[in-house]
Amino acid sequence: MLTLILGGAASGKSEYAETLVSSQPGPHVYLATMEPWGDEGAARVEKHRRARAKRDFATVEQYADLTSVKLPPDASVLLEDLGNLVANELFRPDGGGLPAVLAGLEHLTGTCRNLTVVTNEVFTGGQDYRGDTLGYLRTLAEANRRLAARADRVIEVVCGLPDLWKGELP
Repeated sequence: MLTLILGGAASGKSEYAETLVSSQPGPHVYLATMEPWGDEGAARVEKHRRARAKRDFATVEQYADLTSVKLPPDASVLLEDLGNLVANELFRPDGGGLPAVLAGLEHLTGTCRNLTVVTNEVFTGGQDYRGDTLGYLRTLAEANRRLAARADRVIEVVCGLPDLWKGELP
């Protein structure tokens, strides 16, 4: 089962996704894609680690090249998040861009029982962006569209509340 969960910043999408994956058959794997740059990044990573400590997740930190990730075949996996993965694949010297993102997601869907992907909703606030930022947002939007087309269910979280776009709510 492939589930895409999207929402704006601080919408509650991560907490919703963690609760959803925790309710699925285990083992539970938290696939972290945020590379902790600087003090602020390290603080965000630590905040998420503390939140996961309350749940039964094994954490795998993989910032790019998801095709190399090895998971238990019966795992329920939470990928947090697609926005970080896209940025890493676009801007790292060894990154593979959108093709690497899509190949990695395809690899994951073929190797685990359940995959839940958290992503950011983009362009709600308009499109007044330029350069690398616009390129990143367009790439993330394309990844979101492709994943939504392939997903069994798509859920948008607004103010902590799930809104179903595709499939059935769990």
